[in-house]
Amino acid sequence: MAPAPFWDALPAAAREALRRTGAPAVIRPGAFLTREHTRAAQVFVLRAGAVKVWVSRDGETAILDVLGPGDLVGELEAADGGVRHANVEALTRVEALVLPADRFRGVLDAHPGSAWAVAAVLAERLRDANGLRIAHFPDDAERRLASRLLRLAARFGTPLKEERADGVAAPDDAVRIEVPVTQQDLGRWAGMGRRKVAQLLADGPLAAGVTVARGTIIVRSAAVLRRLTGGDDPG
Repeated sequence: MAPAPFWDALPAAAREALRRTGAPAVIRPGAFLTREHTRAAQVFVLRAGAVKVWVSRDGETAILDVLGPGDLVGELEAADGGVRHANVEALTRVEALVLPADRFRGVLDAHPGSAWAVAAVLAERLRDANGLRIAHFPDDAERRLASRLLRLAARFGTPLKEERADGVAAPDDAVRIEVPVTQQDLGRWAGMGRRKVAQLLADGPLAAGVTVARGTIIVRSAAVLRRLTGGDDPG
């Protein structure tokens, strides 16, 4: 079972305190919420839309995550006061609550149970990073790609209510993901080139279960993806 987003895991009183303390903001597609190596004391609670978290090393881009409604941005810097560890860029129109790190910490202090929601965010990201490392030894590109697709399905998927060409209804776990994530993005996220992503989507178990088009990903069976990941939760 996928862990609840940060917002859903908060006690009701803490959610209300964040609503009162935070300032609503709208971020346009392509704009940055944070930039790597900068110092900024803001925390974002995403309420709508999608962002990608990425870093650049020696001219190469690696995507660390794709976050959506209910997710938290800037929690590491709020905790340790360090520089931003990654860029966070809006993929779509994003609505968020924005508040200074000290006020965010104040809400956590006033509502002790809310600290567990932050701990769950950090635990999920550590578990996800470890899972990707394990899938490199031995190298299992199909598992890595399936895990990224499952994550997108869990965060952004809406039920696919349509019939196949043969008139059979889509499976109950079929979903449509309307987030502008390309094959190149999937490769940068799963640690492989775009050609390898295209190859996996064109042949083998993923070919029958997933279609990646401009701005839309169709997952015809999440069960197939779970089998490829060994039953891992999407996160």
